[in-house]
Amino acid sequence: MQPIALHVDRALTPFEEISDAIILILGERIVAVGKRGKVDVPRGTREIARKGLTAVPGFVDVHIHGAGGHDVMEGTAEALEIIAATVARHGTTSFVATTVTASEIETCERVAGIARFILKSSEFPPREAAAEILGIHFEGPFISKAKRGVHPEEWIVPPSTELLSRFLNEARGTGKILTLAPELPGAMELIVAARQAGLVISLGHTDATYEQAMAAIEAGATHAAHVFNAMRPFSHRETGVIGAVLTSPKVSAELIADGVHVDEAAMRMLVELKTPERMILVSDGTSATGMPDGKYQLGLFQVEVTGGVCRSAEGKLAGSTLTLDLALRNMVAMGVPLASALQMVTYNPARQIGVGLRKGTLAAGADADLVLLDDKLEIAGVMTRGTGDFQ
Repeated sequence: MQPIALHVDRALTPFEEISDAIILILGERIVAVGKRGKVDVPRGTREIARKGLTAVPGFVDVHIHGAGGHDVMEGTAEALEIIAATVARHGTTSFVATTVTASEIETCERVAGIARFILKSSEFPPREAAAEILGIHFEGPFISKAKRGVHPEEWIVPPSTELLSRFLNEARGTGKILTLAPELPGAMELIVAARQAGLVISLGHTDATYEQAMAAIEAGATHAAHVFNAMRPFSHRETGVIGAVLTSPKVSAELIADGVHVDEAAMRMLVELKTPERMILVSDGTSATGMPDGKYQLGLFQVEVTGGVCRSAEGKLAGSTLTLDLALRNMVAMGVPLASALQMVTYNPARQIGVGLRKGTLAAGADADLVLLDDKLEIAGVMTRGTGDFQ
């Protein structure tokens, strides 16, 4: 196996900036990162020089439904391969496949398909640059009908440890995140059971009061899905779930930074209050991501995309066509320092799902998931677990 030494003008780990940097890669792993002349490059190493570019960790998306004309709930290898290849072109080198509320039978079948793909893929390195699916994010069915967004009302059910157990059996250890509404009867018991199963508990699609949300946080909720969207509105006398998310240091906040889902002033407020360390940029991308305007599937129902904006037949926002490279550029254009914005799409989401040692960072022992950015923060190259040609 031939080592690769990638030489770039700058590397952002994202916590350290290294000028005139060398990244030494062997197989699927990073061996060393440092300034040129301080990294021992073995004889016979293939050296690649990319002048004028910045190397950063691959992006990690913990809330995405699809891309390239396909939805994760198709549950087929073909669909998941296309999604993984599509998002990789935009710098996302790993993601958590996110479900949409459906019937128990449909959910179990699709989750089983996703799990098969994940477990099989983990045995073999990718043949071409393609994002790794790290697990499954269950968005629903234990959500509020009042804040369901576009989730089909007929399949929304009360929190049930038995039903979650059936989902997790089909997931075969790949479950990562559960988004639920904490105000529903039985939610606290479900939070405890889900935490015991190793899931990250996410507050989302919820009409919870401040007190209900804080009770969920005390019970173990540490995440909030697409903050501001599908949540009880904030009021100065009843701050609701948003008040709890904004003020609790235990909770990380997802943000869809496409300029459509959340106003810029609200995005600024969220970043200021949560700090970059507790911010996670997500795409909430649908099968329309990377595709022209038209009609596409989201879960088991149809959405229409006009001007790049996804809406249901009712006219409600239905996910997005956002990619994380654009989300990064949007945050930097808003005045967020590049290193801070990078943390929101790399280390923070990786840490939240327990893979911070191998994903979202440029460090010895981490996966060789790399993105090259030009001076406009456009993608100039992508490597996923050592696969990808930067020349």
